[in-house]
Amino acid sequence: MKRLVSLLLILAMSMSMLIFGGCGTSNSKTVGVAMPTKSLQRWNQDGENMKKALEAAGFTVILEYANDKVDQQVTQIENMITKGCKVIIIASIDGTALKGVLASAAKEGIKVIAYDRLIRDSGDVDYYATFDNYLVGKIQGDYIVKALGLDAGKGPFNMEAFGGSPDDNNAFFFNKGAMDVLQPYLDSGKLVCVSGQLKMEQIAIQGWKPEGAQARMDNLLTANYADKKLDLVLSPNDSLAQGVVASLKAAGYGSAEKPFPVLTGQDCDVINVKMMINGEQSMSIFKDTRTLADQVVKMTTAIMNKTDVPVNDTKTYDNGVKVVPSFLCAPVFADKDNYTKLLVESGYYTADQLK
Repeated sequence: MKRLVSLLLILAMSMSMLIFGGCGTSNSKTVGVAMPTKSLQRWNQDGENMKKALEAAGFTVILEYANDKVDQQVTQIENMITKGCKVIIIASIDGTALKGVLASAAKEGIKVIAYDRLIRDSGDVDYYATFDNYLVGKIQGDYIVKALGLDAGKGPFNMEAFGGSPDDNNAFFFNKGAMDVLQPYLDSGKLVCVSGQLKMEQIAIQGWKPEGAQARMDNLLTANYADKKLDLVLSPNDSLAQGVVASLKAAGYGSAEKPFPVLTGQDCDVINVKMMINGEQSMSIFKDTRTLADQVVKMTTAIMNKTDVPVNDTKTYDNGVKVVPSFLCAPVFADKDNYTKLLVESGYYTADQLK
């Protein structure tokens, strides 16, 4: 009889583990991290930094990459819910496509932190952790003003602008920050957009794809710059800057007679830092993902401990349903003059990586 009771208890425990995935108990410390893709260097770094920091804080981490496929990301989040995650951190592919799965998470009492991309059209986003995205664009604009001497009255200069993916809310903040700085110089004629394309619906590149930026830059150069000099390209991030540089090289830029224009970027990807060193790209916004990961760990720990979650902005990020409480980290820029101190001496990269 005792043997039978013992067997029944073991069977019951096994069934419980099958049903709940071994981490569905109320005291679970499992955290889900849903990243959009491995195709861009920054998301690989973000995911690994997040996993490392969360595990160091004592959490069990389920890290998934969705190959830029919305359906795959939804399925991954559904699995995180099933496996008993208490917090899910999401860098969304399409910021408007997660309403249904987030409603399912909310029913299970799971808290959601949007990571660096605001999740829109859902009341089930609890927090947002990012860098100050408007400030990213403003820093790019300020850099352009100084690099071209616009603040000293120099000009006119010919420019073209690129925008990020239209399904990424951050793209609009980047653009507004930069254009708020540059618009007065466009109004005065010190900057001239030869193509006339400045609206986001004209300049946005779906999926932040380098090949999309390269194709658009090819078209701009052919249509507008056969007999004109291009002085400036506003690029919101490094993947687009890669496409722009590829197009410029193919068109013969990079010589003393035809120098590269001032070109902005963001993320300090290895290939782009090398382009800065080679004079092909002027600057890139440095968003230290270690800083952002550490902040998300603090937010996750507070959620788990049911204490006040640290935020520093409760007004800016309206997702269409609610204003999402946010923590904004401060970005800085890197260029050929400061990249060693900022990126190498800080341990973000090794010198060998940038050779």
